[in-house]
This record gives sequence, structure tokens and C-alpha cells, in this order.
Amino acid sequence: MDFPMFHLDWLNNRMLIAGIATLHVIINHGLAVGFIPFVTWLEQKGIRKSANNQITDLKWDQMVYKMMKVAFIITTTIGALTGVGIWFSASLISPTSIGSLIRVFYWAWFTEWLVFVTEVVLIMIYFLTWKNSNSSLKAKIRHIRFGWFLSLASWITMVIIVAILGFMMDPGNWTSNPNLINGFTNPLYLPQLFFRTPMAMLMAGVFGLFLITLFAKKEHEIRQYAVRAASKWIVFWSPFTLLGAYVYYKAIPEGMTANMSTAVGTIDFAQYYDLLKYIIIGGISLAVVIATVGLIRARIVRAYMVVVPVLFVFAFLGFFERVREFVRKPYVIGQYMYSNLLLEEDYPVYQKEGVLKHATYTSVSEITQENKVQAGEEVFMLACSRCHTGQGVNSVVDVFERMMGTKDTLNVNTMKAYMPNMHTGRNYMPPFPGNEAEAEALAVFIRYLQDTRATIEGAQTKGVDINPNYSVETLIKNQLNQPIDDHNE
Repeated sequence: MDFPMFHLDWLNNRMLIAGIATLHVIINHGLAVGFIPFVTWLEQKGIRKSANNQITDLKWDQMVYKMMKVAFIITTTIGALTGVGIWFSASLISPTSIGSLIRVFYWAWFTEWLVFVTEVVLIMIYFLTWKNSNSSLKAKIRHIRFGWFLSLASWITMVIIVAILGFMMDPGNWTSNPNLINGFTNPLYLPQLFFRTPMAMLMAGVFGLFLITLFAKKEHEIRQYAVRAASKWIVFWSPFTLLGAYVYYKAIPEGMTANMSTAVGTIDFAQYYDLLKYIIIGGISLAVVIATVGLIRARIVRAYMVVVPVLFVFAFLGFFERVREFVRKPYVIGQYMYSNLLLEEDYPVYQKEGVLKHATYTSVSEITQENKVQAGEEVFMLACSRCHTGQGVNSVVDVFERMMGTKDTLNVNTMKAYMPNMHTGRNYMPPFPGNEAEAEALAVFIRYLQDTRATIEGAQTKGVDINPNYSVETLIKNQLNQPIDDHNE
């Protein structure tokens, strides 16, 4: 309401955030939170398996260094870019929600940024001083300690961010007593952390096993030892991951789990929910299978055998992120702000007086017979554009054509009658925030989109319009017309 609406009509706004965020989480969990302790653990093993006249097993250390190099390059390039990309895309597409989260979690985010800066410094030290650390046993032990400190810093960043992610799903008693502590200790915080921690470790183990098969020579004794080590890591963390997923799922409010089938692949693919949910069990099972092979017959493990488990485990986390993003609908912040960025407590006013009247950035404040299409577009931008497009992904035209079961011309009166009740039929959609006139204008606009196949432009291409009621001239005029307060004479 208080920001111009950025809009991508071909992609869908939430898809932009989802794509960037999912890639970032996969890299963060698999190659930072989980992989750094895995690599540090392997580096430590190099000292234990070295000869008496060696500081560490140099061939082993070289293999582990190559693994760390892959993680270092990916996390400091794609990982860093997607981290910034989340902030950039969220600021464009969901500025009201990100602003609210900053206000609630200001000190938590401040702390997270301090830890993140520490993490960046530590990963630079850990990677860039690796080779020099082999000069003495004391230097090598100090280097390994840096690895464990880096592991702790990586995990702490997740500890803080997971609290915010849990808050967005279920703020708990924050709604009645808003403060940082209540926001941080939301009902989904610990269950989600309990899932994400072992999940990160499992991803690291499977990806690490893949790198071992690439960097260690096939018949070398080091390769077999490393394959068994990675396999032990996978077997250890797999049951905790499965248990964490179950605990997390059971902690999700019942109203959110009702959205689960749609969350998996949008409403078009809801019928495949029973198939897709097996990605969870399948990903863990494949990891355990390849780990078992690695423990029993380490010599036969090849890179191509690990590719499918890697893809499944990474898809497992991506699938969970997709579900987490969707099941909290119709809210972007549970029980507080709807996914259209309108506050739940403001809805009675919007539904009585209309959403356009209270919008800062709109070209229409009052609907007439002549401006219905334009008014409908403004209502769409305010109430629908965070999740729907005109002609692209999750097109509002396609949605109504599906519901009506026809590709024929959509009926304006039918759509208008449906809108006030759409939340009842589809509880993952926010209630319609406007009044009857705005519902009709929106229906007229959707019909216009179907007839013309026009696309919808966001503020980045269309420009910005100010509500005529909020213009400088109007505000000055209203101020001058106000009666003089006798007490101030």
C-alpha cells in the first residue's frame, strides 16, 4: 500500500524470490553449514592417519583441500550473489513484509550480520592459509581450529535466520505480546532448526562423497578410506534428518498442512502429491544405500553412482523450501500480514471503504463507469499481483478459466460474485480486500485481459502514480479547509 508495485508479468513475482532463495539455501546448507564441519573433520583425520615423521598425510590433505576449494569458490560467488539477491528481490517484490521483519528482528539481524562478517573472515583465513598450515603441527592444529570456529559461525547464522523463517509461518504469542523474544521463540523455531541442521550435514556428506570420487585416484588406498569416512558421516546423519523432517512436519499448524498438496507443485500438480512426497524418503534412502555400498565395497563406488543421490538430496531441500513458502499462505507473516502485503487488522476498513481509497500509489481513487478497466488493474496490483500475473506464470485468466472449466469468454458477474467468497473455497488465498465496486472492476479487468491478452506493467516500466487524495495540492487544500481550533487561537 505504501510502496509502488514492482511486477514481472511473465515470471510471477514470488517465483523470482523463490528461485533465488532456494538456490541460496541449497548452497548455504550443503556447502557451508554442513560442508565446513565435514571438511574440517576430514582434515583432522589427515593428522591421525599420518606417519610418525609427517605433520599430516599430504596426499589426503591435498584431496581435502581440493574439496574445500570447490566449496570456497561456490559459496563466495553464487552463494554470496544469491544472498544479496534475496534482499534485493524481497525489497522489490515484498517491501512491506521485509520492512516488518526488520523492525521485529532488528537486533537479531544485526547480530547475524556480525556473525556473517566473522564467517567471511574465517573462511578466507581457513582456505587461504591451508597450504602454509602444513609447515608445523602447531600451525596445522591451529588451522583445524579455525575450521571448527568457521563451522560454528556458519551454524549460528542459520540459528538466527531459522527463527525468522519460523516466525513467518507461525508468530506464536508475538501477535498478542509483540517483542523480539516472543518472535524469536516461535513454535516452529526449534523443530525447523532440528530438521535443517542434520539435513545440512547429510547434504554435505553426499556431496563430499561425490567430490571424493572425483579427486581421489580410483585404486588408491586414500580413496577407499575417504569413501568409508564419508559413508559413516551419511549413515550417522540420515536418521536424524528423517526424524527432523517428521518433527518439523508435525509442528506445522493443521491449517497449513491442508495446503500441502497444492504446495508441492501448484494446483495443477496437486494430484501428484502422493508421488512427489516420496522425494523425502527417496532422497534419504538413496543416500543411505550409496553410503552402505561405500562402507561394504568402497572400491566400487564411482562418481556416476553418487550423482543421483546428490540430486535427490538437494531436491529434497528444495522441495521442503517450496512447501515452507507455500503452506503459510494466505499469509506472508502468519496471522499478521497477508501474502498481498495487507495487514489482517486493516481488512474491515478496506472491505468497507475500498482498498483504492487508502492506497498511496494508484491513479484511481474513485471508480466510475469510464475507468473500470483502469481501476480493476489498480485493484489487481494491490490485491493480486504478488502471486498472480496477467498472462504469465499463475495467470489470473488461466485460474478463472480452469475454475469455470471453459476457455470461452469469462462472465463478469460470476467472477464478481466469486471474489468475496474465494478465501472460503481456496483458503490459501487471502480474502478479497476490496468492496463490491472494486470486485466488479477487477472482474472487468480480468475479462479485458482475456479478450486482449494484454500484459500488466509494474512500476519499473509503467512509472508511479500518486493517489489524487494524497497529492500535495489536495493535502494543502484539506489543511486550509480545516476549522480553526479555538484552543490554539
